[in-house]
Amino acid sequence: MELEFRRNKERFSFLKWGSTAFHNMLVVPPGSGIVHQVNLEYLGRVVFNTNGTLYPDSVVGTDSHTTMIDGLGVAGWGVGGIEAEAAMLGQPMSMVLPGVVGFKLSGKLRNGVTATDLVLTVTQMLRKHGVVGKFVEFYGDGMGELSLADRATIANMSPEYGATMGFFPVDHVTLQYLRLTGRSDETVAMIESYLRANKMFVDYKEPQQERVYSSYLELNLAEVEPCVSGPKRPHDRVPLKEMKADWNSCLNNKVGFKGFAVPKEAQEKVAKFSFHGKPAELKHGSVVITAITSCTNTSNPSVMLGAGLVAKKACELGLLVKPWIKTSLAPGSGVVTKYLLQSGLQEYLNKQGFHIVGYGCTTCIGNSGELDESVASAISENDIIAAAVLSGNWNFEGRVHALTRANYLASPPLVVAYALAGTVDIDFDKEPIGTGKDGKSIFFKDIWPSSEEVAEAVQSSVLPDMFRSTYQAITKGNPMWNQLQVPSSTLYTWDPNSTYIHEPPYFKNMTMEPPGVLGVKDAYCLLNFGDSITTDHISPAGSIHKDSPAAKFLLDRGVERKDFNSYGSRRGNDEVMARGTFANIRLVNKLLNGEVGSKTIHVPTGEKLYVFDAAMRYKDAGHDTIVLAGAEYGSGSSRDWAAKGPMLLGVKAVIAKSFERIHRSNLVGMGIIPLCFKSGEDADTLGLTGHERYTIDLPNKISDIRPGQDVTVTTNNGKSFTCTVRFDTEVELAYFNNGGILPYVIRNLIKQ
Repeated sequence: MELEFRRNKERFSFLKWGSTAFHNMLVVPPGSGIVHQVNLEYLGRVVFNTNGTLYPDSVVGTDSHTTMIDGLGVAGWGVGGIEAEAAMLGQPMSMVLPGVVGFKLSGKLRNGVTATDLVLTVTQMLRKHGVVGKFVEFYGDGMGELSLADRATIANMSPEYGATMGFFPVDHVTLQYLRLTGRSDETVAMIESYLRANKMFVDYKEPQQERVYSSYLELNLAEVEPCVSGPKRPHDRVPLKEMKADWNSCLNNKVGFKGFAVPKEAQEKVAKFSFHGKPAELKHGSVVITAITSCTNTSNPSVMLGAGLVAKKACELGLLVKPWIKTSLAPGSGVVTKYLLQSGLQEYLNKQGFHIVGYGCTTCIGNSGELDESVASAISENDIIAAAVLSGNWNFEGRVHALTRANYLASPPLVVAYALAGTVDIDFDKEPIGTGKDGKSIFFKDIWPSSEEVAEAVQSSVLPDMFRSTYQAITKGNPMWNQLQVPSSTLYTWDPNSTYIHEPPYFKNMTMEPPGVLGVKDAYCLLNFGDSITTDHISPAGSIHKDSPAAKFLLDRGVERKDFNSYGSRRGNDEVMARGTFANIRLVNKLLNGEVGSKTIHVPTGEKLYVFDAAMRYKDAGHDTIVLAGAEYGSGSSRDWAAKGPMLLGVKAVIAKSFERIHRSNLVGMGIIPLCFKSGEDADTLGLTGHERYTIDLPNKISDIRPGQDVTVTTNNGKSFTCTVRFDTEVELAYFNNGGILPYVIRNLIKQ
C-alpha cells in the first residue's frame, strides 16, 4: 500500500481534488477492493429513494465487468470512459433498442461443480448463439439453486460472451443477500414492496408467466462439468477430463487461438535450471503463474473457501506447491480476508504460497509482476510454452505475462490444484498430482472438497458483521488517503513536468462552431489486422516495455526504469498513452508479413517503424490514416484509450468486418469513423494489401448522413467498394459533427 501511494501520489491527489471540486462525487479510497465487488456488497441500491421518490437503480461503469451488478437485479453495463465522462456531465445515454435473449436454467449443479465451471459453460453457449449488443435475461426453476454470488459470477462475464448485460431479476435470493451484506431491514422491505407493486419482483413460489424473448436458450445445471478455458480466449472451454488431450493438440496445431505449432521432436524438451541453488525443471505446459484474482470469482465465498479447502487437504497430505511457481491471492474486497481468517483456511493458503498481495485487479489485467530471473531465462532460452492458470476473465495472449503463452481461466480451487500439479499437461482423473508425505500418490479426488463441505464453510464463516465493518472503514478512508494534501481550488493547476497528469489536448483550438463533417481523402493505412483484435492489442495496458517509445519518453524525462509503473497508472498522461497505443508485443499486423510486434511499415518510404513513430511521420506530413481490420475488432475490456490513442495518432477511420459494442461507440465518441465491410467481404477478398491510399466518400453535410447508411470507399489503384457507416443513432451523428462527444458536451454546457 505504501508503494502504491508512493508511485501514484499524483494520480490519487488529482482524484481527491476532484472529489472536493465537484458536487455529488464520492471517491472510494485505494486498497478497498475491486469496484464491481464494492458495488455488489455496498454501493448498489437496487431501488433509489431520492427525497421520497422511488425508482429503479441503474449504473454505467467504465469497465466492461460493471455487468456484475446485474446479478443483484440492477440494470448496468460497461461503457467507454468517454461516454461515462459525458454521462457525469448530464448527457443521456443513447443506444439502439437491444434484442433480449431468454436463458432458461433448470436442475441443480452436481457435487463438486463450481460457479466458475457454470460461467465458462454459459460463456461458450452464448458466444456460439451470438449475443453482441443484446441483453440476456436468466429465468427458470434453476434460478432458486443459484446463490447471488453465483449469479454475479455469470453476470460479470457478460463481456466475455459479448452481451450488453446478463440480467437476473430480483427475487427472494436477492433480498437474502442484501440482508447478508448489511443492508437494513427497512431498506430491504422498501425494495421488495416497490418491486412487487411495479411487477418487477419474481416470486418462484407463484406460477410463472411465459415471457416472450427475441430468442431462447436452455441449460440443465446438472449437465455442467468441471472445465477451464483457454489457452488464448475466454470462450474456448475445455472440459477438465479432456484437458491433457486438448493441450497436446494445441502443441501440434498451427499457430492460432488453439495452436502453438511446436515441432514433434521439441515437444518433450526439458529445461533444467537452478532455482536459488535448488534443481528445477520446466517443460511445455509447466505452470509458472497461478493466481486467485479478478472481479469474476473473488466475490464468491463458495469458490474462495473451496480454494482454501483444497489448500488444506493438500497440506494435510504433505503436498506443497513448487517454489518457482508464482502464486498470489488478490481478493475483491476486505470481506474475503475476514471470512478466510474466520474459517481458518487462510493459514493453509499461505502455506501453499497464496498470500494476500492486495485488493484489486492483479494478474488478470497483466499486473502479475516479474517472474524470477532463473525461471524467465529457462523459458526464453529454451522457447518453452509456459502456462498461467488464473481465476480471471480475460486470457488473451500477451495480457497475463509476456512469457506465459498459454493462459487458462479456472475456478479458484482449480487454480490451487494446477499450482500443486505444476503443469496443465495432466489428466486429473488418471494421473497423480504429486507424492504425499508417506510416499503415496495423491490424486485430484483426494484434495477436492464436496459441495457439502463448501456449503458448511460458507454457512459458518460468512457473516453480516463482516460486510458492515469493512464498509464503515471505506467511508472513513485510510490514513494514507486522509493525509493527502490537495488544493481547494475549483480549477486544477497543471504541472508541466508531471509524467502522470498532463493537460489533455482534446480541447485545444476548439471553437464554439462545430467543425462539421471532415471526410477522409488519400489516407494511408497505418495497420492492417485480421480477426479478434482486442482492446488489449490497441490500448496501452500492463507494463511499459523497456525499448518502447513510451519508455524512451520517460527516460528522456529522467524517470528510471524501476519507476516506469504501468500504462494504467499513467493513463492521465496522453503523451505516454499515445506512445503506448498499438504497442502490444503480440500484435499481428499484415503489413509486416507475419512478423509479430508493435511496428508497422511507413508506406511512402517502406521503412519499418514503431507504430507511434510512423503515425507521427504521417501526421507531420499532413496525411490522414485509417486502420483495416477483421471481425470482432475491439473486443475485450472497455478501454477508452483504445479510441483516444488512435485519435491522437491521427487515425480518421477504422474499416472492419464487425465491431465489439463498447469499442464502436468509443470510436464515435472520439470522432473516428467506424465502417463495416459488406457481408462476405473483407480486406483479403477485396484484394486490399494496406499499401493503397483510401478516400471515404462521405456527404459534406451532417444532415445528409443517416445512421447505418452505405458509403463508397475508393483507393488510388482503382479499387472501389461499399461500406456501412456505423453511426447507429442520430445522437452519434451529432457527436461526429462536433469532432467527438467531449467537444459536443462542452459546447452544450457553455450554451446553457
